[in-house]
Amino acid sequence: MPDAELEELRRRRLQQLQEMQAPDQGAAMAYSQQEAEMQRRDAERAELLRRIMTPEARERLGRIRLAKPDVANSVEQQLLSLASTGRLQRQVDDATLRALLERVMPERRDIKITRR
Repeated sequence: MPDAELEELRRRRLQQLQEMQAPDQGAAMAYSQQEAEMQRRDAERAELLRRIMTPEARERLGRIRLAKPDVANSVEQQLLSLASTGRLQRQVDDATLRALLERVMPERRDIKITRR
């Protein structure tokens, strides 16, 4: 008799553990699906940017991303929206990207230090 009770307790405990892990597995699967979706979107975005920008412009934007990621994301968003609406007639070259950056980047403040 005690063996049967012990087996029943083990079975219940195993079932409880499996029920506790099931939501975690579901959350992990949902997370991995979201991660895969984000990677797919990033790949599509990178491919579209590669098609609408010259190599020099992509290189400049990459350097800007290292220093100011928020500005680079803003410029990318503007370029993608221009491309999706059909307002880009040709590839974005380095000069066009610089002009766009001048409009997007905040103005620099000059700091002067006077010694007395």
